[in-house]
Amino acid sequence: MNEIGVKGRGGLTGPIRGRAIGVAVLTLVLLLCAASAIGAYEAVHTGRVPIWLLGIAGLAILVGLLAVFGWIVGLVHVGRTSQIEAFFEAVLDGITDACAVTDERGRLVFTNHAYRKLLSSAGISRPIGVEGLYNGYPDIADRIYRLTLAAREGQAAFEEFRLSAGSMAAGGRPDRPAWLRVVVGKSPPTGAGVYTVWRVIDMTDDRVRQEAAFGHLQYIIDYLDHAPAGFFSADADGRIEYINATLAGWLGIDLARTTDGSLNLGSIIADGGASLLAGGSGARSGSVVDTFDVDMVASDRKLVPVRIIHRVDHDESGRPKPSRSLVLDMRSGGTITESAEVRLSRLMNSAPFGIAEVDEDGAICNVNAAFLALGSQTSARGAKLVDVFDSEQRGQIEEALKAVRQRQWPIAPLDVRVAGDSGRTAQLYFSRMEDGVDDRPRLLVYAVDTTEHKTLEIQFAQSQKMQAIGQLAGGIAHDFNNVLTAIIGFSDLLLARHRPTDPSFKDIMNIKNNANRAANLVRQLLAFSRRQTLRPEVLSLTDVLNDLGNLLGRLLGEKIELQMVHGRDLGLVKVDVNQFEQVVMNLAVNARDAMPDGGSLRIATSNVTVDSETAAAAETMPPGHYVLCEVTDTGTGMSREVLEKIYEPFFSTKEVGKGTGLGLSTVYGIIKQTGGFIFCESELGKGTTFRIYLPRYQPEAKAEAAPVKAEKKEAKRADLSGNGTILLVEDEEAVRAFASRALQQRGYKVIEADSGVAALELVDAGIERIDLVLSDVVMPEMDGPTLLKELRKRNVDSKVIFISGYAEDAFRKNLENMTDFAFLPKPFSLKQLAAAVKEGIET
Repeated sequence: MNEIGVKGRGGLTGPIRGRAIGVAVLTLVLLLCAASAIGAYEAVHTGRVPIWLLGIAGLAILVGLLAVFGWIVGLVHVGRTSQIEAFFEAVLDGITDACAVTDERGRLVFTNHAYRKLLSSAGISRPIGVEGLYNGYPDIADRIYRLTLAAREGQAAFEEFRLSAGSMAAGGRPDRPAWLRVVVGKSPPTGAGVYTVWRVIDMTDDRVRQEAAFGHLQYIIDYLDHAPAGFFSADADGRIEYINATLAGWLGIDLARTTDGSLNLGSIIADGGASLLAGGSGARSGSVVDTFDVDMVASDRKLVPVRIIHRVDHDESGRPKPSRSLVLDMRSGGTITESAEVRLSRLMNSAPFGIAEVDEDGAICNVNAAFLALGSQTSARGAKLVDVFDSEQRGQIEEALKAVRQRQWPIAPLDVRVAGDSGRTAQLYFSRMEDGVDDRPRLLVYAVDTTEHKTLEIQFAQSQKMQAIGQLAGGIAHDFNNVLTAIIGFSDLLLARHRPTDPSFKDIMNIKNNANRAANLVRQLLAFSRRQTLRPEVLSLTDVLNDLGNLLGRLLGEKIELQMVHGRDLGLVKVDVNQFEQVVMNLAVNARDAMPDGGSLRIATSNVTVDSETAAAAETMPPGHYVLCEVTDTGTGMSREVLEKIYEPFFSTKEVGKGTGLGLSTVYGIIKQTGGFIFCESELGKGTTFRIYLPRYQPEAKAEAAPVKAEKKEAKRADLSGNGTILLVEDEEAVRAFASRALQQRGYKVIEADSGVAALELVDAGIERIDLVLSDVVMPEMDGPTLLKELRKRNVDSKVIFISGYAEDAFRKNLENMTDFAFLPKPFSLKQLAAAVKEGIET
């Protein structure tokens, strides 16, 4: 760095003084030129130079030189510029921080009094910049270098560092370490150039005061940490912000965990006592102090009985500030010996049912954690008991409190609903405590939370009702299937003897068609009762819905917009595709009927994971991975009363003749039989959403190869005739008569039996070889599965075809892994019967 000596009162150096000398020389030259010009003029015109002119010129030159040199040394000030410079020099000299100014080339051009004093105290006689001042300190060389770079780049910067006691450039007292802050900044460009300002600020006194305050704070913290009582602080959300060492020792908590945010009130206070501290004072404002006798939980899960003196201050908006809680050890040998009163208070706070102490005015004086959990802030201390529960039951509660005050026993318990939309319910019991405060009796209210009990009760009642309806529907469906089998079968026999030109042909077809319509209704009843036969296969709902898209569009019409939203990477499900299509169609038809003026129907699929058990209405869905199908419409919606009955068979809100009431009951039965869950949300005027959860299919580790479906070859006409001996076992005479005639007409020999016992008697009597057994499933004395087992015991290895109005799954579990049988569901036509028998005999 080019350093130039400091001179003068104001500390001007280098270029500034150089410019002043230049001005003086220029002035002197101008004066000499003027005098020479005048002398030359006189010499030319008069031939000589007047003596007086020479005297005046010499005097002027002398005066000018004296003024210039006086201005240079600061004795003479010329114009406003000198006044401004003097002013700023005086101001900078008055600053207690050492200041130095350098020009663009890094040369020192100005220093104030404090900087010159710093140089003097460091034993430096010549003026040097800040870089040179701290050149001999290698520990801070990197910081000074960073400041120099910042100055060159025109950036403001600062660095702080510590100099040990006795350092030459420490400033302040030499007998103690010094803390210095060096600040560098650059002035904006001006006509006089660009300058860099360095400031050296002595921060030693501030650091000494800070260290003293910090030391005192450490002393206070150490005192608090090792006080004979515990202490902790928690924020409004229950997170622990501080625990002293004493309490941490009682609980066996590592001190490192007390400040990492991993602790909360629930993790250190047992039996819901955290809710007492977190919300016990929520009904009041300002500063609130409460006392709680609770158990704290140590790291080894042992309980530590304590008394907590809990203080909470609230801000202007009523939100609680971080608490300050003093903890007293109530164990034997602790800070306080546990009395019977304290023990009773702890038992009250840890009770699994709610307990509230109420004064004569109905205000809550004290509560335990279980009671506080019922209504949160509404059940805190200071609140009115009647405000905790539904306003419609306020009169009943006030009457019960009045009866307690008047000692009217016994008082029947009250079933109440908790205020708000939580849906919680409770049963209240009332009693009286005579030794109240100031001889005023206190009333005790015990609250048993019955929410879960009521929910299970409703679910159980709904389940029983649905099960009873399902059994009834299944039984009716079975009997109807027998009747319909006979009607459809005999209609086929009649149609075989009548040509289409016959007048009776049309009547017979009408009989058969109506019988088939009745069969469809019966299938819906079986779907509801979950007794239909399903043919599940692994598939993607995306493919199913894509195939249904065009059909749904035609079904909904032009007024309703259909939106299909397919989930990405949708999981596979195992469902009967035909039955699932029926589910979607039924929901779409209901949505269409709910939007007579038009709207939109949205069908969306997605993968969902249920982490915890979910309950809605009478359904409880376990955790797991599911594929969700949502069907949402913008229709008229349903009321809560209608929602409770939508899955019941024959319940319908449509006009007579426009619905059977079996649509949603069929949907419910299919989804439940598939192993899924269906939930409905609806609001009048806002539409309805059905959510169908199907278990996501999880393939085995070594999946079996999917069977290749053989392409069906078109046949001109199937030959359903055959030969062989068939043992027909059916207790319904009409069904047996139709099946016997139909098979005999196709060339088979039929041996009839009206029960399983009768069939075994024929076998034991030694009838001819049987090629096929055609047996009903549900029969008196002996059912079909039992008959099959007995036939196998008698070495009858004939193929068996079961016919039944129930689902195949309903009896398969009774066959002990036997698979050598086929199934033909009722009702069946003549053609279906003949095809099944021919296939059974030929395989």
